[in-house]
Amino acid sequence: MRLAITAFIAGGSFLFFLPQVPSGWLLTCFAVSAPCSFFLYLQPRSQWCRQILICILLFSIGFAWNARYAENRLANILDIELEGRELGVEGRVIALPQSSSTGAKFAFEIDHLLSGRDEIAPFPKRIYLSWQPAWRSNQTIPEIIPGQRWKLKVKLKRPYGSLNPYTFDFERWSFHQDFGASGSVRSGELLLPQEIGYAEFALRMELARWKLRQKIQSLLPKDARYAGVIIALVMGDQNAIDQEDWQVFNATGIGHLISISGLHVTMLAGIGASLAAMLWRRRTWPLLIPISKVTAASGFVTAFIYAWLAGFQIPAQRTMYMVGVVAFALWTGRNPRSFDIWWWALAFVLVIDPMAPYTPGFWLSFGAVAAILFAMGNSSGLLGIPTGKEPEVHWSTRVLQALREACRVQAVVTIALLPFTLYWFYQVSVVSPFANAFAIPLVSYVVTPVAIAGALLPDFMGRWLLLPAHLSMEYLGIMLEWMAGWSWAVAWSRQPEWWLLLLSGAGIIYAIRPGELLKDYQLRALALLPSLFLFTPLSTLGIASLKPGEFRATVLDIGQGTAVLIETRSKALLYDTGPIQGKRDDAGQRVILPYLRGRGIAHIDRMVISHSDSDHVGGAATLLKQVSFGSMMGSLPNNNALLLNLQSRKIPSLPCRYGQHWNWDGVDFLIWHPHEETLFQDQYSLKPNEMSCVLEVRNQNHSLWLTGDVERQGESHIIDRLDGPALNSIGGRELVFMAPHHGSKTSSSLELLKKLNPEIAFAQNGYRNRYGHPHPTVTARYANMGIPFYQTPITGAQLWLFGSGSKYSVKFWRQELDRLWHRKDAQDY
Repeated sequence: MRLAITAFIAGGSFLFFLPQVPSGWLLTCFAVSAPCSFFLYLQPRSQWCRQILICILLFSIGFAWNARYAENRLANILDIELEGRELGVEGRVIALPQSSSTGAKFAFEIDHLLSGRDEIAPFPKRIYLSWQPAWRSNQTIPEIIPGQRWKLKVKLKRPYGSLNPYTFDFERWSFHQDFGASGSVRSGELLLPQEIGYAEFALRMELARWKLRQKIQSLLPKDARYAGVIIALVMGDQNAIDQEDWQVFNATGIGHLISISGLHVTMLAGIGASLAAMLWRRRTWPLLIPISKVTAASGFVTAFIYAWLAGFQIPAQRTMYMVGVVAFALWTGRNPRSFDIWWWALAFVLVIDPMAPYTPGFWLSFGAVAAILFAMGNSSGLLGIPTGKEPEVHWSTRVLQALREACRVQAVVTIALLPFTLYWFYQVSVVSPFANAFAIPLVSYVVTPVAIAGALLPDFMGRWLLLPAHLSMEYLGIMLEWMAGWSWAVAWSRQPEWWLLLLSGAGIIYAIRPGELLKDYQLRALALLPSLFLFTPLSTLGIASLKPGEFRATVLDIGQGTAVLIETRSKALLYDTGPIQGKRDDAGQRVILPYLRGRGIAHIDRMVISHSDSDHVGGAATLLKQVSFGSMMGSLPNNNALLLNLQSRKIPSLPCRYGQHWNWDGVDFLIWHPHEETLFQDQYSLKPNEMSCVLEVRNQNHSLWLTGDVERQGESHIIDRLDGPALNSIGGRELVFMAPHHGSKTSSSLELLKKLNPEIAFAQNGYRNRYGHPHPTVTARYANMGIPFYQTPITGAQLWLFGSGSKYSVKFWRQELDRLWHRKDAQDY
């Protein structure tokens, strides 16, 4: 059976390694499965022959199942002609919304298209909407509740998100959630507050989750710091947890507890089974159905309801299916092995959600359980004590044995999940074993059950349970913040290469294998040595190393803003830090920091800030908290908050002026603007854009210009400085040019382009941004001059390599993912 399930999973997984769904997949799968079914019907005598036929049959069925899944979702994408148009739609809210003081985000199912274009195909059935107050207005957003029916005016776009290595992929997430479009709400009319049929179990559960969240928020004080954690533990909604708290949880390695874990589902299933057993023992009911069957069924029903209430997260799904397999085995008189239960749960998860392997929770949840089942496979009886002999063993021996087993389980899980943790999060918590030692029992056996009871009981009782649960989290938070503050609390690395994952994984399997630890601990320790390479810098492995005189530029797909990372052999420079998005989000947290973590870059030698606009300086404050910087250079007023931040951290800063230059590893850095006599007072003497710091990076054969938001006046000053020897110094280098001000019509003057004569140009701008950047006249200007012009919304991140040869090389991340879209890394760069 395991082999058959593996074949089904392999067939489904094979589809996601193809660039597109094959056009004739249904006919091909039928042509393969039909002969296999016929020969199996004839019952061949050879066992090997039967197994091969079963594997081929299930491989083709798995492939067909996932091809149907992918094809249905791809057919749900918004037509490109409808992007940016204001459309009228009618439908209802179908999931728990994300609500805050600044607006709401929610899933919406469309019943009718009200724009007189019902014949348009395809039009998505499910969309993801954001409803925020109009800019500079006092508009309040109505409360969004699952089940509400709305008539909305919306502006939609195809599922689109910035594409960079190591960062969140919104397009993949939209495909996973079956959202055919995303957009914003212009206005809305509530038709029915709630309209949910009795048969719509999923929507009723979403409404129950919303009511539960409202109840918890009303019973806890408004300033309760860990209210979001309590909500996450009760119902799996993590949106209200502050980002700074997440950093503490991840640094101490207890992030897995701040959600609906398998342990929580198991605990509630056990409570449900125990209550059923207490009730079923009355009178003669056990004569009708044995107590063991009733308790197993009750445990599964409890796990099923709680998994749905928790948003059907993968750890909850996995546990629910495992409980269900055990219950089915008891009812049918079977005795499944532990790994059979795990294998069936894996199959159920992948049948329902073929995209589950693209989420960290899948690998961490199934990986942890598999490691425990494998490592503890030879334990005889409870806690290693032979079955039936427990009462004969002294209680102190049982306690000692329990502690030994608990320590071994914790060590096994920590070691086994090391490759997965580094692949997804690029960090390992060194203090995790110590933090989990008291966090697991406190969160799992005190905070979670008390919070769940408080959320389910009437308000007058629930308040007195939720308050101590929150108080316990506050005391735990104090301890965790103290531990997260230790300098050695977290070991940072990078995203490992696939071959290194396999090598370390093989060693880990040998190290955690079942058996007595003291007999061969030397060999087990030796097997863990390959895992140390997971923390080895890239340069020592000969990957992505640069020679003297070479440099690399990563133009991040940052939206409407600028952020470019320049690397030489031993130095790194960050030019601008991207935009702010909302009150709590910025490009530093969302794009730049994950990219730096994935690359294993923990130190930036110099940050260059072109000017003070928020789309260029927005991520700086976040980065200063997480990354060390050697110095800063920029065009900022003296009273700018970033300069004050740098002073508090004792990071030297200097103003950016024409004539400054330095050399790193044989690569020259030159400042072309603003003027060398510029004084940065409390206010700019010119428009901020015109004061932009313009930086040229050059080696023997190439020149890269980073221009910020400089406009015509600043460009004219640069033109004057390029006369004579300055222009001759560029010589015959191939010149790559950043279009100033994201390609606005007030920049990229014809005179500057003629003077520099770039080989190629690029622009960083937002997809369908409200400014209309780049302006059509600018793109036409580049086209008329024969200069290829690449925009990050089309290319994704741009990975430029300026080597010692006469020709640069470049990779565009969106095209790279179109070719090999299942990969997350860019190991060549």
